[in-house]
Amino acid sequence: MEVKDIETCCCVVTVSDSTKGPVSCSGVIVNPRTGTLICTGLPFSRFITDKMFLSADRRLMFPHSFSNKLNIRVSFSIQPSLETQQCAQGETFTAPRSHTLYHREAAAELLMLVNCLQFKQAFQALFQESGQWRFHGEVDDEELNRDAQLLSWFAVVKLGEVAGSSLSTGTISWQSSSCLQKGCPVVACGSPFGDLCLDLFGSTISRGIISNLAGEDNAIILTDARCLPGTEGGGLFVMNTAGRSHFIGLIVSPFGWKSHEWIGLTLVCSIQLIFSNILSCMNTPDPLQDVRLHPREVGSQISTSAPEASRYPTVCYVDSRQHWGSGVVVTSDLVLTCRHVVNGKSIVNVKFHHRNRVQDITGDVLFSTRVSSPYDVALLQLRDSPPDVVVPRTAQKFHPGESVVVVGYGGLGQRCGPSLTCGVLSKAISLNNEPVMLQTTCAVQAGSSGGAVVRTSSGELLGIVASNTRDLAAKVTYPHLNFCIPATVLQRLLHQFNQTRDINVFKVLDTTEEDVRRVWRLQDAQSKL
Repeated sequence: MEVKDIETCCCVVTVSDSTKGPVSCSGVIVNPRTGTLICTGLPFSRFITDKMFLSADRRLMFPHSFSNKLNIRVSFSIQPSLETQQCAQGETFTAPRSHTLYHREAAAELLMLVNCLQFKQAFQALFQESGQWRFHGEVDDEELNRDAQLLSWFAVVKLGEVAGSSLSTGTISWQSSSCLQKGCPVVACGSPFGDLCLDLFGSTISRGIISNLAGEDNAIILTDARCLPGTEGGGLFVMNTAGRSHFIGLIVSPFGWKSHEWIGLTLVCSIQLIFSNILSCMNTPDPLQDVRLHPREVGSQISTSAPEASRYPTVCYVDSRQHWGSGVVVTSDLVLTCRHVVNGKSIVNVKFHHRNRVQDITGDVLFSTRVSSPYDVALLQLRDSPPDVVVPRTAQKFHPGESVVVVGYGGLGQRCGPSLTCGVLSKAISLNNEPVMLQTTCAVQAGSSGGAVVRTSSGELLGIVASNTRDLAAKVTYPHLNFCIPATVLQRLLHQFNQTRDINVFKVLDTTEEDVRRVWRLQDAQSKL
């Protein structure tokens, strides 16, 4: 399936009854031949009549657990060649505004809701209450708080017979999530704001990479593909080297907040495990009937490895107890991080995540810039050797607009190893032909400080992350605007230190020119990072 075909697989599901207004979300048509689709279970939560639906061992809910006046409408797109002039009863036809797709709306029925247990277990382990994660905004609302408990539930819906016949034949190509790797390119597709202005927002495409993975068979997928409210239930598709896409996950939450900070990432559940939970319940009266997914309908197991990610510098987790962040290994025993991460400590704990193992190493703080220095830098010496480190090559030139990746312990990194987010080098500020500040559009969150900014094509180190942007008056953090220290600022000093072992060579960072201080003047206001 090519990228241009993805939008025909996605749809919008609107649920209502005679007493409650409509609630909508995105969905993915997994079997066009039978008109079967899967979406998030959240819109159905308003219409549950079964008070025991949140019992811990509940795996399925059938239509009798919901309002008997449930009304489900599905809006979807079809190719013009498949459209007929006659509209069946219960359907409405919207004249197309483009030359490529028609939009139709049809009635549908709920087959069941299924609880993805692997996602639920991984979610509970990762997003602990102490982390102050929220997936539904900043306002306390009883219904929204209840919805947070339903993030692992997904609805199986079937279009009416006539509507289903308008869709293309065959089944969607999907792939196991167990073989995914961080850095894989992905495409997200959903409809921002649900059923609002579908001619404008329906089946919107967003690109990104897989930022992190967690749980059994990678039940939880985190991506930096930018999504908006209403895209819940939309699809995440992994791209292979030939440019073809395979369905790998369903969007659960288009973004989350942690400690009142927008993290700019999208939470996704593995479609493989959603299917697995559906099929494992088939010893009950079969609600799917002829829409069961047969093995021959499974997408081919393509390679989704991200070979360039293996060339990225080794990044570690740096913990000074009161503060934590990231660090970049620059030699076999030296780590660069930020001054505010070590927080005045002389000894810190350093963790390395490698192939599902974690190694703890004590780090001695050899040098830390003064608070008055514009360069927020610290140097650590490891007391032991980390496993299989990749020591970076330092980039010598910077090209605004080029593709870059930030590798750091933001997002879920503290629990799952370093996260990856992609973007571009948006600006390189130089004084006397020497770069003094870099800016990127990668999503950077708390914990990313000290992380690596890497050239995507080569793995070269461009710089280390110092902070993102926070409006202190509005108390809003902007993860896609961040400030980084160019690696070239530190390269010569590291070379001198390796030759002389004289830590005083770094003191030049405390006596920078006034023009450099002016470039970094926003650091005077305390950064979130």
